[in-house]
Amino acid sequence: MQVAVIGGTRGLGKWIANFLKKKGYKVIITGRNSIMGEAIASKIGVSYTSDNIKASSDSDVVILAVPIDVTPQTIKEIAPHIRKGCLLLDVTSVKELPAKVMYEHAPEGVEVLPTHPMFGPRVRSLDGQVVVLTPKNHGQWYQKVVDFLETEQARVLVTTPEDHDRMMSIVQGLTHFAYISVASAIERMKIDVKQSRNFASPIYSLMLDMIARIVAQNPYLCYSIQTQNRYIPEVHDAFMETFHDLKSMVDHKNQDGFVKAMSSAAKHLDDLEAALGRSDKAISALSVEVSNLKNSIGKEVGLRHMYSGKIHIGVLESLNPDFVTLRENNKKITLKLSNIEVLNSEEIIDWKKINFPLKSFDISVIFPDSSQPEIISHTINTLEDVVKVEIKDVYQGEQIPKGFKSLTFNYQVIYPSSRKKVEELLVGLGGKIR
Repeated sequence: MQVAVIGGTRGLGKWIANFLKKKGYKVIITGRNSIMGEAIASKIGVSYTSDNIKASSDSDVVILAVPIDVTPQTIKEIAPHIRKGCLLLDVTSVKELPAKVMYEHAPEGVEVLPTHPMFGPRVRSLDGQVVVLTPKNHGQWYQKVVDFLETEQARVLVTTPEDHDRMMSIVQGLTHFAYISVASAIERMKIDVKQSRNFASPIYSLMLDMIARIVAQNPYLCYSIQTQNRYIPEVHDAFMETFHDLKSMVDHKNQDGFVKAMSSAAKHLDDLEAALGRSDKAISALSVEVSNLKNSIGKEVGLRHMYSGKIHIGVLESLNPDFVTLRENNKKITLKLSNIEVLNSEEIIDWKKINFPLKSFDISVIFPDSSQPEIISHTINTLEDVVKVEIKDVYQGEQIPKGFKSLTFNYQVIYPSSRKKVEELLVGLGGKIR
């Protein structure tokens, strides 16, 4: 199956192309900049063409991932050339107009599936991510897409383009507008954000991080979301009216009015207790990771860079609020604390099994005749840094006492010192090393 990602050289389109390539699909991407397109295609192992029509006519699935403001005209360009029996879907943040144009211009026999992945290109998998589908009909491609998404542990939400855009006017339109306003106000007042964090409660720091996540996005995309969703002007008006009402209460020292408004808003929010619990977990997760790292100074740790995916294994030397430093292969490495994840011991061992040269040993042990070699082999393999165990020989002869047998195992370990652990385990199981 070939998948064309129209606009696959940037942002979410690039993420989708890379993700599908890793899943084994044949992928072709398009983009206006041929030099960039060829470079990105080479890097992620897909094909590139600047010809949207050719990519669409040659592919079984066509995914439209271009900016919102050019989506309708791009649909009109490519839709008539998609083959019967194939799938056309878009991944724009607004659904009403793209869905209408796709249904109008897709030939008979081409299935249309307006789609909105509710995440950006910084995520590493579909696990737990929400993907909204707004189909008019449930064709055979619809079920294939649902099955694929659910296999990848995504949360699939099916609705109409109209309901999607109404909800997005709040989920994206209102929140983005409010967060960008806060960030712009902080800039206008020339506040030293780094210094403000020194005075911050955990919730303020978390809020700043959420605001930063929004304003760090593509500003053209954010602008398009604010202007292309027809329900957002009404949301802006309600936000500004509410803001002025609350400001008037503060200006006129109307405590009763302010308290009533805030209490009413709190009651309207869904399940406050659950919301407080989730935010507590988010704050706790930040502090727990730092605490664990503090307790690991002078010890071996494993760190994964969240965006490059590169793993560093070494001895942790120092830690401050912004950076972590470890010594890896006699080389000092400094990483930004906000960009790393701490690996657990099992993940470190798994990485070492793949990346470290393994040591192989044979050992012969006398066990009672009733012992089961497969169970003993499996038990050896449960040791932390044992990679592989094989039964090489089962022997009963003159050198072996009656009622006993000699078992010879070959095992591979990460560290030669692990031989002692294997020997102690076998003796503990009642064996006698020959």
